[in-house]
Amino acid sequence: MPEFSGEPRGEGRRLVVVASRFNEGITVPLTEGAVSALVERGVRFEDIDVLWVPGAWELPAAARRALATERYDAVVAVGAVIRGETPHFDIVANEASRGLMEASRDFDVPVTLGVLTTDTMAQAEARAGGEHGNKGADAALAALEMLDLFDRAFADDDLDAEEA
Repeated sequence: MPEFSGEPRGEGRRLVVVASRFNEGITVPLTEGAVSALVERGVRFEDIDVLWVPGAWELPAAARRALATERYDAVVAVGAVIRGETPHFDIVANEASRGLMEASRDFDVPVTLGVLTTDTMAQAEARAGGEHGNKGADAALAALEMLDLFDRAFADDDLDAEEA
């Protein structure tokens, strides 16, 4: 039984970070963490684009539009949805996540989720470079790991398609 796993290697990759401006005190550090992690793992700075959207709700549309260009190997989505007093939190968090998952499925490309869904601003700060690390960086590394996994596990699939 073959087993495969990937490593976060960025050489030769082109990625887009789709970032929400809403809660920018959180999303700017998440975006910076994602870009830094990609560069540290070998992605050339010039091969990283950042698309700023108004809020988490708009992340899926931007991810889909970016993937439709066929320029990117993966999408890293970052944002922060912090619970308030209304059901708005649940709607935005659920639909943004669902839309990003659908983009990944529809385009067959890794779309990773660096969208924080927290109860408080303090929890978000702890995950945007604080005591719980930087979830933007984690999402960037997950994108690279998925790309490497796909290369390792499905390399023969590409050859079969070309031979057919």
